[in-house]
Amino acid sequence: MEQKKFDINSFIGMILLGGILLYWVNTNKPDETIDTSTNTEQTVDTTSNTSNTFTENTPVFENDSLKQIAYTTKLGAFAQSAINGSNGTSVLENKLVKLLISNKGGQIIEAEIKNYKTYDSLPLYMIKDKNASFNINFGTTDNRILNTKDLFFTPTISKNGENTIVSMKLKVSNTQFLEYRYEIKPNNYMVNFTIRSQGLSDVINSSNPINLDWSLDGYRHEKSLKTENTMYSHLYYKTEDDVDYLNAGNTEILNDVDWIAYKQHFFTSNLLSDTPFNNATVTSTELVKNEELDTVFTKRYELKTPLELTNGELDYKMKWFYGPSDYNLLKTFKGTDLDHTADLGWGIFGFLNRTVFYPVFNFLKGFLSNYGLIIILMTIVVRIIMSPLVYKSYLSSAKMKVIRPELTALNEKYPGKENAMKRQQETMAIQRKAGVSMMSGCIPALLQMPVFFALFKFFPTNLALRQESFLWAKDLSSYDMVFQLPFKIPFYGDHVSLFPILASVAIFFYMKMNQSQQANMQAPTQEGMPDMGKMMKYMIYFSPIMMLFFFNNYASSLSLYYFVSNLLTIAIMLVIKNYVIDEDKIHAQIEENKKKPEKAKSKFRQKIDSAMKQAQEQQAQQKKGKKSK
Repeated sequence: MEQKKFDINSFIGMILLGGILLYWVNTNKPDETIDTSTNTEQTVDTTSNTSNTFTENTPVFENDSLKQIAYTTKLGAFAQSAINGSNGTSVLENKLVKLLISNKGGQIIEAEIKNYKTYDSLPLYMIKDKNASFNINFGTTDNRILNTKDLFFTPTISKNGENTIVSMKLKVSNTQFLEYRYEIKPNNYMVNFTIRSQGLSDVINSSNPINLDWSLDGYRHEKSLKTENTMYSHLYYKTEDDVDYLNAGNTEILNDVDWIAYKQHFFTSNLLSDTPFNNATVTSTELVKNEELDTVFTKRYELKTPLELTNGELDYKMKWFYGPSDYNLLKTFKGTDLDHTADLGWGIFGFLNRTVFYPVFNFLKGFLSNYGLIIILMTIVVRIIMSPLVYKSYLSSAKMKVIRPELTALNEKYPGKENAMKRQQETMAIQRKAGVSMMSGCIPALLQMPVFFALFKFFPTNLALRQESFLWAKDLSSYDMVFQLPFKIPFYGDHVSLFPILASVAIFFYMKMNQSQQANMQAPTQEGMPDMGKMMKYMIYFSPIMMLFFFNNYASSLSLYYFVSNLLTIAIMLVIKNYVIDEDKIHAQIEENKKKPEKAKSKFRQKIDSAMKQAQEQQAQQKKGKKSK
């Protein structure tokens, strides 16, 4: 029998299999239970009076060789940010604003404006529950495309005097990193924000574009969704010392952009940059498709802009502003033109609001705390200032009333279309001799129009009136509902507001009283011309109804102003009519004017008379030509 020899290869194989089995048993033991009552999270608390910052860290990744290989393959030089990264947040807070900054992405994930509430008394957030995103997309020299929103930053909290600083670093190593640096002052909505890199010139691929993306879905904050979203929520931007805005549903490419503002009626989210953005793409998207269903968000705002490297590194000094769109506040940021986002109107309307109405309002606010009374007093001041124009208009009306019999006689003397030119010449001659001008009645009315439109912007955008009550109106910046309708009326709404009703009644009586004045201002109706008197009668009823429908969903402060303004105008007109204007004296003055030698005609008047004379001669020749035939 042949003896079996010892097989060295089999022996080595058995030893290896045994080693592998032993390794497998040891590495797959059940995890030990951790006592969470003693160690759940790491917290750094730097609370100091009204400012506090803390960080909470929860381990995300195991530091083993397999995951190191996986993350190195995926992230290259930035693998350590994922391996050593942790979920966590840092709070940057003062008396005015509270910001929550996430380790993941290094971005703000919550922004609360502390001293304000929503229309339904909830904390007012500009950012919450992932409605915003801030990201830098860049390429690396090892041919990877990365997004900062997916990577983990390391937070560091420090103090600079009374200022609190949160530094978020996306590390390659301790000396190589991309940093977001936030610095907040004790009593300021403006937060200094710096984006800079150090030692990444050999890591970031300068041949690839570096793109900054900032987007936000605006939360609804006000009672009237239609007013907030349609009229006062816009994407604003400043380019080359010019501030403009973008309507919803549009995209625009801009250069030299100093700042972008995502405005939501009374509140705004701003990003300002010392280095202007070039080739920036801004987009505004309407999110409200159905006002009865889409009640959470109003608009989506987006900014996409390339960033430039300086000596191979990023270095941008910026600022965040999460706060109220208050003209009085925003004008304190000198040189920024942020006050333009308060939307006071363009041209002369904005000029009146800035130089007249806000100073008057702020003055009255220093003495009174009831904003309804402030509006009433402000209305009185405006009407007193405008009363000379009312007097001038009423005086012109009285003069036209005195010469009206002469104009009626003139129509009878020169009847028919064929005498239209002659009739017009004689009418102008009578007015000129009497010292009466049709424009003297129109100009005062035209001069009051800028005031009307300026205040149309002033009251609905004035933050001081927000959630201030007066009488039955709970919020002077929104409509004053006194009755909820069980149905919705087109163009009117599903509720009844009382101040618009009072304002409509007041304007009806004002127009009724003003009808006789307007009739006096008009020359007698000539043949072939529309009867303006009938049109005015229709307007007496049409204007109040139009106002009632339009203002039912508008700011009650504006309806209150127009109600009081029309009452005061009626009172001023009664005083002028009964105690100031004396028609007998006016008639005597007109007779004296007729006796005076006629003044030399101006060049403009000479051209008009010459044109009318030529037209009259042509009309006469045409008339003769017809007779000869």
